[in-house]
Amino acid sequence: MHGQTVEALASRILSDEWGEGAVLDLPALREELDISLTALREALKVLAAKGMIDARQKRGTFVQPREKWNMLDADVMRWQTAAADDPGLLDELTEVRAVVEPAAARIAAGRASEEDLESLRDALADMAAAGDDPEASVQADLAFHRRLMAATHNNFLVRMERIIAIGLAERDKLVHSAPAAEDPVPSHRKVFDAIVAGDPAAAEQAMLALVTKAQDDLEKAQRTRS
Repeated sequence: MHGQTVEALASRILSDEWGEGAVLDLPALREELDISLTALREALKVLAAKGMIDARQKRGTFVQPREKWNMLDADVMRWQTAAADDPGLLDELTEVRAVVEPAAARIAAGRASEEDLESLRDALADMAAAGDDPEASVQADLAFHRRLMAATHNNFLVRMERIIAIGLAERDKLVHSAPAAEDPVPSHRKVFDAIVAGDPAAAEQAMLALVTKAQDDLEKAQRTRS
């Protein structure tokens, strides 16, 4: 019930039903959602921690401007990508990937353990086996990128995996379901081979090429849909 309440309130903010500065009528909300005032306040605390709302004396509980939101929060990212078809948001996520993932590949090339390599190899095999199954392709693609971040053995980069995975999943849903989607295995294998070879520069360049191609594929898929 707590999670459902948080999701319900967040959806109203993301849909602009409650725009920036909107003051929430807590008694009316409590009655509408049929929950206790304590339960409602607990849900609002979650959104406040994410920067989406704030509460002030004499003003009440109100919606914060987007620049106040914790954009790196996994829930906020998920809610935004699910709430609207926003090409700009996916473009921004691609920019983040272009900064983070090539560096992660470079680090992984110097730190990946045999276990990491085997895990990446399995993800590549799953990617190849997915064939024309869009859902299986998305999951295998996500697994490869998650495991690459884990192979850096850097706690901060591992946390970034959550953000990259959300953006990647939304991008993959469009790309892998598009007609004549290209085989993702060759570009990922180049990254993998460079990591196996322990070549940081080659791994970084291969990942940068992969992210650049991913953006091109996204733009093609978006044009196809329109």
